[in-house]
Amino acid sequence: MRFRHPDGSTVHLAYCTNVHPAETLDGVIAQLRDHCEPVRRRLGRDRIGIGLWLAKDAAHALVTDPAALRGLRTELDRRGLEVVTLNGFPYEGFGAEEVKYRVYKPDWTDPERLSHTTDLARLLATLLPDDVTEGTISTLPLAWRTPFDTVRAEAARTALTALAQRLDALAELTGRSIRIGLEPEPGCTVETTADAIAPLTAVGHDRIGICVDTCHLATSFEDPRTALDALTAAGIPVVKSQLSAALHAEHPHLPAVREALAAFDEPRFLHQTRTVNGTGLRGTDDLGEALTDHALPDTGPWRAHFHVPLHAAPAAPLTSTLPVLQDTLNRLVGGPRPLTRHLEVETYTWQALPPALRPRGRPQLAEGIAAELTLARDLLTDLGLKELP
Repeated sequence: MRFRHPDGSTVHLAYCTNVHPAETLDGVIAQLRDHCEPVRRRLGRDRIGIGLWLAKDAAHALVTDPAALRGLRTELDRRGLEVVTLNGFPYEGFGAEEVKYRVYKPDWTDPERLSHTTDLARLLATLLPDDVTEGTISTLPLAWRTPFDTVRAEAARTALTALAQRLDALAELTGRSIRIGLEPEPGCTVETTADAIAPLTAVGHDRIGICVDTCHLATSFEDPRTALDALTAAGIPVVKSQLSAALHAEHPHLPAVREALAAFDEPRFLHQTRTVNGTGLRGTDDLGEALTDHALPDTGPWRAHFHVPLHAAPAAPLTSTLPVLQDTLNRLVGGPRPLTRHLEVETYTWQALPPALRPRGRPQLAEGIAAELTLARDLLTDLGLKELP
């Protein structure tokens, strides 16, 4: 979906296909048919954007077979889908029964991360619509926090510098600019936007910036305006933003609230949980850990890294951090010029919701994703952007 910003530039809205995990190219093609096109039809649009997730095996198949890449581009066009952004964070196994810490491997100290991201950039340069010259890719925020010493930090910086040089060469060759955004996430070396400033300044290249995920921003209790103003002051570009909402518990000391939270403690993904008290930000690596006695202070609100549907906040006594998303979006695209032009709804946890809240089949999932995109569209038009055909 495309929108005209009041300054005349085009802002793109997509939804991320990591909600439909597939490891192979055949699986990706099936996603377009079984999920993405039905979402488009529910929206009544001739064209919608998708933030494509290409796992290692799918990306390798496309890089090594130009005919397969042309075939994917043809399939996208045929189904009314366009790609201006990729989710390059998960490498493989995102649909496994247990993902947890595995999603952070390989990290930016491993040469395979550089190789994979380079492949994604080359693929995106071909997949971009004919009238679009800029693409973006989100990636993990260097590494999980342990172990990460100065030697590993230097290895990650060297890899990102090499990536920037490759992106420059790709732009010269293709005329298309691909930019990469580190995605701060709780528990990682770069947990907050503030953590991103030093390593990105060290790389010092405008093709390497940040991806602001509004669930992660909220989970770490960052104030959107403060965070984005600091990035702007430091000259760090927001290459894309993932529109997502975290799980919020206002009174975690109450038994009924803890019982409600326990329903979201599931075995597939990490749900890092955070609170703020007099000593600052406190947290656990997972929601179940937070719910054990005295693991996390419960005198103030808790937020958990659980991407809940944008249009459907959890039932009381829980809610979501949708207001943080709205404040962030206002700062990103509500001003005289957009801070980013690539927005991506990323609720990948539909099938990890408590059983009563999960979609019962493909039609219900498509309906839910369409509802999220409708909400995002309405937020954008309320900010003065005009939806384009």
